[in-house]
Amino acid sequence: MLTVPNALSAFRILLIPAFVVLLVSDDTRLAGFLLLGAVVSTDWVDGVVARRTGQVTEVGKLLDPLADRLAMGAALVTFVALDLFPLWAALVILVRDAVVLAAAVWLWLTGGPRIEVRPIGKYATFTLMWGAPAIAWSNAGLPFEDFVAVFGWLWFGVGTVEYYAAAVAYARDLRTARRS
Repeated sequence: MLTVPNALSAFRILLIPAFVVLLVSDDTRLAGFLLLGAVVSTDWVDGVVARRTGQVTEVGKLLDPLADRLAMGAALVTFVALDLFPLWAALVILVRDAVVLAAAVWLWLTGGPRIEVRPIGKYATFTLMWGAPAIAWSNAGLPFEDFVAVFGWLWFGVGTVEYYAAAVAYARDLRTARRS
């Protein structure tokens, strides 16, 4: 259970309050965005380390996506509260996450099958973890706001399509697993 990738995931979770606090103040907002960028970047790092060192664990398979969802959720709520990100766009992400989380909890409570994360889900998370903060960055009056806005909305659109495509794939995986 105590592996380097799991420690990285736990550390990412522990850093969530820090980037939220930094984002709230105009004086520390840039530092908050940079810390958020570091937190979402380590999502890739812990996965690579786990696979290359043979440290893939059942705990890690739960902890890593939990860290992703918590970081994304905290960032989105903070961005909406600061009027840096539209509520409707946050709900596009958060409602899907809530449905997938409810399904996962239901499966766990009923002893149902564990649905493995698909590559499309990983791509979607990566895309949204950069797209949504880029949109917020562009609304925060930080450097290169016009370029970052275009980048952010493009990645948000692509990531949203990927995110819902992954949800459909997971629903199909569940249906197949339940038939077996």
